[in-house]
Amino acid sequence: MRIDDYETLVAIQKKCFGEMEPWGKDQIESQLAQFPEGQLVVECDGRLVASSSCLLLDYDDDLEWHDWKKTADSGYIRNHKPDGDTLYGIEIMVDPDFRGMRLSRRLYDARKDLCRSRNVEQMIVGGRIPGYHKFADKLKASEYVDRVVNKSIFDPVLTPQISNGFSLQGLLSNYLPTDTESCGYATFLEWRNLDYAPASKRRHRRTVRPVRIGAVQYQMRSIGDFDEFASQIRYFVDVAGDYKCDFLLFPELFSTQLLSIIPALRPGEAARRLADFTPQILEIFSDMAVKFDTNIIAGSHFVVEEERLFNVAFLFHRDGKIDKQYKLHITPSERTWWGVEGGPSMEVFDTDCGKIAIQVCYDCEFPELGRLAAARGADIIFVPFNTDTQSGFQRVRTCAAARCVENDVYVAIAGCTGNLPFVENADIHYAQSAIFTPCDVTFARDGIGAEANANIETVIIHDVDLELLKRHRQRGSVTNWKDRRTDLYEVTSLRQESEPAKS
Repeated sequence: MRIDDYETLVAIQKKCFGEMEPWGKDQIESQLAQFPEGQLVVECDGRLVASSSCLLLDYDDDLEWHDWKKTADSGYIRNHKPDGDTLYGIEIMVDPDFRGMRLSRRLYDARKDLCRSRNVEQMIVGGRIPGYHKFADKLKASEYVDRVVNKSIFDPVLTPQISNGFSLQGLLSNYLPTDTESCGYATFLEWRNLDYAPASKRRHRRTVRPVRIGAVQYQMRSIGDFDEFASQIRYFVDVAGDYKCDFLLFPELFSTQLLSIIPALRPGEAARRLADFTPQILEIFSDMAVKFDTNIIAGSHFVVEEERLFNVAFLFHRDGKIDKQYKLHITPSERTWWGVEGGPSMEVFDTDCGKIAIQVCYDCEFPELGRLAAARGADIIFVPFNTDTQSGFQRVRTCAAARCVENDVYVAIAGCTGNLPFVENADIHYAQSAIFTPCDVTFARDGIGAEANANIETVIIHDVDLELLKRHRQRGSVTNWKDRRTDLYEVTSLRQESEPAKS
């Protein structure tokens, strides 16, 4: 936050909180002077659309948490303690025009990161319950809160707070008398920092680095129009957002489903006609990655560049950035049926959860790519695939599991199931999506973190631990990556050594 944001902050407050008195400029100036890193905003295309204010305190049972003016010095936070053990949240607000994009979750996550980076034990907030006025004539405030917690009632503030890991500690009356929507009530909520290390201990290193992966086993079916296709995509991304997935993987060329709504053409023409839909598909995924706060590997899609047809996987970062990985190895069927060409280089992408690589279906069957990806720091390899028979699927599955053993990485695969009657070369599909791990005692016994049932539409979700992966590389029962005989052999990328890839 900057003082230049003041006028916009006031405008948002008036939209969010109606008749409540907005911040004074002197209060914002004081907040920025006392604890600038605790005052956060979200911008969208240069426009300020959400904000968060907080301070640090030393926890005291006798502190008057029920009185926000005393706890937050009436908004001036001159009582802020730089070495405090408790983060106290004063306010979070989101412009109503930008609700539904999980911006409050991002702000809560930023507060949590602040707690972790400063080794703060806990976060406490006094939360409004703005939906209560609709039920005040028939429910006590305590009954209303109980129903919100058990999800029989939705409250626009308390429901997201519970979803963000806060536990309800109590109900405060007369917290903010001017808050008529909450009838003056507020909840007393707490979030505990599990990474907190007391000052008497020397060890501050995080021992767990969880990353949540979702993989979509997508059912191919005839559709009536593009909107029906788009609604299926939105459904799966919404699921990933609800489960707070860090990554969501879609299958290779699942957009061939759109062939069911275009006239029958020669295969090469059909593929290029399909490529005409790719910009629309990219726009949908770009919007949803930001809205649902999930990095999306959006399968792969046909792209025409300078009259050449490529099969390209796209990575949509949840901060709006877009990367792409061309399929490098083209199957005989793709080459002769559609005229697809292989792409120029293999990429490794920096994400907010570490480095990842993407290998499109057949690419996974070439072990050199796994070696190159691991050498450049990739911890997770995503494999969108599209196979028609069980034997084709087994090639992808077996090679994906092998990449985990060879390179001490995680590999997620996602494929299509179902049928597209009368769509040539994309009429039948076989898939059993999975998330694989190295094979060692610290991982899943069979090297399978999660696995879908074959040939049903579903989403699998699994947490992988990057810190566990790091320890395995150094002290596993076997250390394949560490024990390579680089004095005898090596794997290099000639193109990338001479021409660094640009994404």
